[in-house]
Amino acid sequence: MSKLCVFMADGSEEVETLAVVDIARRAGIETELVSVTGSREVTGSHRITVLADTTFEAADFSGAEALYIPGGLPGVENLYAHAGLRGLLLRFYREGRIVAALCAAPGAVFGRLGIVDGRKAACFPGFAQFLEGAQYLPDGIVTDGNVTTGRGLGFAIDMGLELVRLLVGEDKMLEVKAKIQHPECCGM
Repeated sequence: MSKLCVFMADGSEEVETLAVVDIARRAGIETELVSVTGSREVTGSHRITVLADTTFEAADFSGAEALYIPGGLPGVENLYAHAGLRGLLLRFYREGRIVAALCAAPGAVFGRLGIVDGRKAACFPGFAQFLEGAQYLPDGIVTDGNVTTGRGLGFAIDMGLELVRLLVGEDKMLEVKAKIQHPECCGM
């Protein structure tokens, strides 16, 4: 079974976090919501408190195939500030495993870590200047090699669907897309 780890810090964008968790779990992907706060309780950017599955310190990343970080302020700064997460993202990236980020996170985290250097990438337009060495695209979701980036909250479901496609295939992604009545498959 595929495993995806989704990270959340205080100030992370709740919808960008939970929409991806929801879509991945619908596809049967083992999905673990990981707090980097030291506590399983995390309060997002819109004051919604979420109970994560585990903390960074207690998590087992050995079987994970993909890591995902949401945007949100000050969440991206809090995610970047976590040295363990920075190291894990870089290790997965260098090993060719999937790393994904949405909204402000591709610039604020991946850009500073050099993960998007030489790649095509999307992010919230106000953070495009932080995509160090990347070719910025105004697209909703961009996958370039093992790096997937997205523009913003409006593409959170599409980010989840792209991770499903990457982890378990096109057929499962299309199945989930139909079940959730995604506009691209339902004649809208």
